[in-house]
Parts: sequence; C-alpha cells; structure tokens
Amino acid sequence: MDLALLRTFVAVHRAGSFTRAAGLLGLSQPAVTGQIRTLERQLGRPLFLRTARGVVPTTVGDELAHKAAPHLDALVEITEAGLDGDRSALRTLHLAGLPEFTALRVLPALTTLVTQGLAVRCAFGSTEELFEGLGAGHHDLVITTARPRGRLLTATPLCDEEHVLVAAPRWAARLGGPAVLQVKGVRALEALPVVEVHESLPMVTRYWSAVFDTRPVTAGTIIAPDLRAVLACVAEGAGLGVLPRYLCMDALDAGEVVALLNPPVPPLRTYFLVVRTGALALPHIARAHEWLLRAAVDW
Repeated sequence: MDLALLRTFVAVHRAGSFTRAAGLLGLSQPAVTGQIRTLERQLGRPLFLRTARGVVPTTVGDELAHKAAPHLDALVEITEAGLDGDRSALRTLHLAGLPEFTALRVLPALTTLVTQGLAVRCAFGSTEELFEGLGAGHHDLVITTARPRGRLLTATPLCDEEHVLVAAPRWAARLGGPAVLQVKGVRALEALPVVEVHESLPMVTRYWSAVFDTRPVTAGTIIAPDLRAVLACVAEGAGLGVLPRYLCMDALDAGEVVALLNPPVPPLRTYFLVVRTGALALPHIARAHEWLLRAAVDW
C-alpha cells in the first residue's frame, strides 16, 4: 500500500473535507479525490460517505485511521528531525492567538527558544479566525479560549485567567468600597459607565453571570477592541471594566485602578493550545507546545 495514499487518507479523515485536506497537503482537490478512490479500490471498501458539508468516515475508515495515523505521525517526526539530531531550532513557528494574551504572555515565554534559533511569525485574530487559519494550514499553533470541534484540531488546556472588576479610585470611593458594594449588589453599579471590547459586552456579561447571576442592563460607554485600551480608559476614570488579572496586575499594585469586588470564587476563563491533529509529530511545534505548557505553570 502506497504511504502517500495513507497520508492523504489520514489528512481527509482529520479534516472532514477533501477541500481542507487538499489545502493542508498542498494538492488539488481532484488529486485528493483520486487518491482516496484509488485507496478504496485497493481495499475493496468505501472509506468515506460524501455529504453536503464534507465527508464522514465509514467504520472501515475509522478503523484504518486508528491503525495508520500514529505510525504516519511517527514517520513525519523522523523525517522532520533528520538523521543528525533535532533541527527544530532551524524551523519557523507560525503562531496565532488573541492579541493581549499572546503579546503579554505567550511571545515573551518563547524568547528562550528564539535565542536558540527558533523563528516565530505571529498573527492575531478572533477565535473563529484562528480556527479557520489553523485548519487551512496558515498557522502551526494557536492560543484560544474555546475548544475546537471535530477531529482536525486538537486542544490542550494551557492555563486559567482570573477576571477582575475594576475602576479608577474615584469611582471606587463613590461606591463605598467592596464591603458596601457587596451589600448593595449589582444595582449599585448600574450608574457607572462601562468600558468594553465589543458592543455585546462579553467580559462584563460573563462576570455579571458568574458573580451576580444576572445580565448587565447598561450599554457600553467606550468600546475598544483591545483589553489594553480598556485598561487605559478605566485607569483614566472612563468607567468600570472587567479585565484579566495578569493584564491589570501592575495597575492594581500601583493604585491606578481598584478591584471593586473580591468574590470568593472569581470568574475564570481557560486558554487552550490548539494544533492540527498530528502536528505535534513536528519537533519545532512540539517543542514550543511543551515549552508553553511549562511556562504557564507560573501564570
């Protein structure tokens, strides 16, 4: 059996689409279709069922993928590493993630690998854009706050970030401090302007739901699609905001912003490292993946 046919088969099985697999393999869609048909003729069994949204593996296809994929991944690892040792430091890592966390946490953590020769190309985007780019082969490794669906992408939990409700000291003084706010509840916050990253108030809504078991009733006063901009506006007294603790920690220590509440169980959001299934067979991706998991222990 031709290994090239098996490689194409595994790519289609993981991608769930001839088109997506063709993009990942650098082949045309007719070439991928032809290779799958050839493999099906050799086996005498159908491997996929065609649907309007792509392909679904048959039970025979699932069995073959389960048996073949680990061995193909191991062969890729051998060929990528070479016969004279690990060449991962000579490769370029195409990284993508949410802008603030990637800029302040992920990229600095990769500095040691960069000094050892790893090159990095970074892109920012929304979770949907990151998944689409990874599936299309534009990125090697992405950092998101959602788990992908399907078999094409594999996610590993990286770390949790704590969300903090903050405002400038003058707003905190007007509210009377966390103890008073705890008694008055969410209604005490309704008069404060809100600084957010989107009109839908994703950060504030998540916090309100977790802490107050309700949804915010106010609209955003300032909408800026970057949490660093939200922090700057909040520190200047523009209103309240909900921010990751890692991002506002220095401002809290300096007294530029104040935590309006200290709930016993603060809202958390999980970050994931996401790769195309099988990509960790490539040494430079596996090395960056492992390095970030180790670094995240201190985050």
